[in-house]
Amino acid sequence: MEHLWAPWRMAYVEVSRHPGCVFCSAPDAPDLRERLVLYRGESCFVIMNLFPYNNGHLMVAPYRHTADFPGLVPAEHEEMMRLTRHCVRALTEAFHPEGFNIGMNLGKTAGAGIADHLHMHVVPRWNGDTNFMPVLGETKVLPDALHSSFDRIAAALERLGPPEV
Repeated sequence: MEHLWAPWRMAYVEVSRHPGCVFCSAPDAPDLRERLVLYRGESCFVIMNLFPYNNGHLMVAPYRHTADFPGLVPAEHEEMMRLTRHCVRALTEAFHPEGFNIGMNLGKTAGAGIADHLHMHVVPRWNGDTNFMPVLGETKVLPDALHSSFDRIAAALERLGPPEV
């Protein structure tokens, strides 16, 4: 087996985990950049994925702790969709992706890493971003650090202004 040495990843591996639900605690954190929260709306917020599939991987979640997608109140559902659309615009400006994966994994069986608090994934994609590394090497290479991506996306959100209603 070949080895890929990436010593800078140790800080990522050793990151402290926050107790409880990350989606419940992150939006009220005193340091939003540290917790990767990019935007706080009325009933939903935007947060970067700490374990991204690709650079710029965002999630839109309601503040309310729920796994019940059909049980979202209309204001939560509408804002979730508005923020998802806004994320696509911001990521397009910040990273110029060639496509997107947008969706939810509802329940552990469907692949939800945090099954108790639903969230919409917004993943920018580029031609060739799935290559031999994750397939053969079981290693994903992300060219940008999380907080560097955060700053790029935050700047794009600032330029775009508030989400359209």
